[in-house]
Amino acid sequence: MSALTELERALENRWKALRTRIARRDPVELLDALHRECDANAVVCSQRRIMVPNAYDVELAESVHDELTRRGSHVGQALTDSLARHAERHGYEWAGPLTVHVTRSGQVPNGRYRVVGRVMPHVSAQAFRTPA
Repeated sequence: MSALTELERALENRWKALRTRIARRDPVELLDALHRECDANAVVCSQRRIMVPNAYDVELAESVHDELTRRGSHVGQALTDSLARHAERHGYEWAGPLTVHVTRSGQVPNGRYRVVGRVMPHVSAQAFRTPA
């Protein structure tokens, strides 16, 4: 085996290790970003009532989206569950039903993800009632 082939193999192994490390880090950083977005938009209404946005849009870079969904996980549900636990630990109340919408995007500012929280008003079942 030539020295060049060994060097190429070593570089390839290092590259794979780096990609694996980055891919493992993304879910943790994504959860942290989601929690920070929730915390940053918390509104203290009284001593016992803190309201937070209930609708979160998570845009994932194509590579991150592919990596997270390749493992067979349900990314949106996992993020929703984590955010619900975070809010419960902090005593937050949702401004309406909690939703986390995950999309794939080719244009995220940091090259990995973007998280935006907002208040989505609750739509009552009355709004969907058909006229008589």
